[in-house]
Amino acid sequence: MTGVAPKVGNIVIDCADLDVMAAFWGGLLGMRTTDVSGDWIDLERLGGDGPVLSFQLVPEGKTIKNRLHLDLDVPDIEAAGERAASLGATAATGAMGDPAAPFRVWRDPEGNEFCFCTQR
Repeated sequence: MTGVAPKVGNIVIDCADLDVMAAFWGGLLGMRTTDVSGDWIDLERLGGDGPVLSFQLVPEGKTIKNRLHLDLDVPDIEAAGERAASLGATAATGAMGDPAAPFRVWRDPEGNEFCFCTQR
């Protein structure tokens, strides 16, 4: 490329149930659905001007650990985890890392890992 760095337009999560995944992530992040087209759903842009969080229907299920995941900064990882669990997430680990600023791994309804990280 000559002088122009690419911008991330979408972060796409492959899934087996578009409605469940969009409802979970939309509920967790406080984002509304902006587009639905067949095998694809978009939520609002992350951070207002960031990439669109999208969900793509795929035939195969998740079989191994994610190679890419979201770290979500929160003031209290346990309170955030309770909220995530009420939306359908499951805990993957207990609190880890620096005791003053721990993080915790969770799984969304289809098993994709994400982390709640203590805001610094």
